Amino acid sequence: MKNNNLLKIMFILLVAITLAGAVAVVAVLKFTGEKEQKEPTIDEVLEMSVDVKDIVTNLASDDFIRISFKIQTDSKKAKEELEKRDFQVRNIIIQELSEKKTEELRGKEGKLKLEEDIQEKINSLMQEGKVVKVYITESLLQ
Repeated sequence: MKNNNLLKIMFILLVAITLAGAVAVVAVLKFTGEKEQKEPTIDEVLEMSVDVKDIVTNLASDDFIRISFKIQTDSKKAKEELEKRDFQVRNIIIQELSEKKTEELRGKEGKLKLEEDIQEKINSLMQEGKVVKVYITESLLQ
């Protein structure tokens, strides 16, 4: 009789410990698992973006371009740093454009390539975050 009661108690304790362990594993995985990477809202994008207005420069093909950008960063600190580096950003843009020919900037692929090149060069300067995306907001080739 004693052995039977002792066996029941041991079985109940084993089940309770197993259930507690399962609950603990689920809780740990839920709270420490990778957080979903959600897209920022438009308000958050605007809060972390810097405008680079009207750059007019000549291209490698002796044509001229007037162009403006909106540069999205990954944090407010990165935005503040980018605002302080405005002169360096404008310099990078002018240098990139001076190497381009009109034909390279006419199509969608050319503009996307320019945005990617500028993003890469600016990110090499950044210390407090990074540039997430560069948008061309105005472009006029002459």
